[in-house]
Amino acid sequence: MGRQQFQEKATSNNNMSGTLYLVSTPIGNLEDITLRALRILKEVDLVAAEDTRHTIKLLNHYEISTNLTSYFEHNKTVKGKYLKDLLLEGKNIALVTDAGTPGISDPGEMIVKDCISAGIKVVPVPGPTALIASLSISGLSTDSFLFRGFLPKKTKGIKEVLEGLKEESATLIFYESPHRVKETLKIMAEIFGKRQAVIVRELTKFYEEIKRGSLDELAEIPFVQKGEFCIMVAGRDKSLDQKKVLTDDELKIAVLDLQKEKGLSLKEAVREIAHMNGLSTRDVYQLMIKSSFHPPIL
Repeated sequence: MGRQQFQEKATSNNNMSGTLYLVSTPIGNLEDITLRALRILKEVDLVAAEDTRHTIKLLNHYEISTNLTSYFEHNKTVKGKYLKDLLLEGKNIALVTDAGTPGISDPGEMIVKDCISAGIKVVPVPGPTALIASLSISGLSTDSFLFRGFLPKKTKGIKEVLEGLKEESATLIFYESPHRVKETLKIMAEIFGKRQAVIVRELTKFYEEIKRGSLDELAEIPFVQKGEFCIMVAGRDKSLDQKKVLTDDELKIAVLDLQKEKGLSLKEAVREIAHMNGLSTRDVYQLMIKSSFHPPIL
């Protein structure tokens, strides 16, 4: 295939709508940008950015003088219509997010759908994305993974989402903000049990941080509350279905014996027994309170 077939130029054609380019930008290290991305950013008529103050630093670094406009969560309806009208007039626009690939867990999803509905050409300019970069160095299974993005803000919503993923065997990937990461990890440990997990912060930057361990261990680590986090959790090990060590009654007796032996509260004993058997704390606790339990007569 000839070289010319790989080289598009971001210029408009007469009597045709323009093109929306989804341009991936660095997730931290400014060197992580493709030659094609730089060329597209120079050639388009306009760059639509999640935060123009952030994107201008990238453009200035590479001496790109293309006009900037904002497109973010709180103006996406009004600004999306404005950008679509420009595209229909034949203008070419590059959409960028603060870091990584636009349209993934950000408002770019909306304008992409609108452009497709309007028959406007949408072209990806691939590059960095935090979830793939994080997964690649996680050490967890990469054969199958499920990206959930940001969890709900309220605890009830988080628990509902995680409960729905409890039986999923694929590696689970989430984004989380720094001030919520510890609480989220505690909830994950409660629902998923003692699964292995990996947390990535400030990937590709000077203070890059990667932590590995069980969910309960990671929940106790003091993290610097800066930068967005990527949390990856091992999927459910379905082989455990074939080698369940304790029956429900045996599990209940183990909890009661531990309470008596160590003088623990029900929740404390449940947590220990669940972790010892690789089970969800929530499941064992529900088992204990489902009905008044009396040990079987032997």
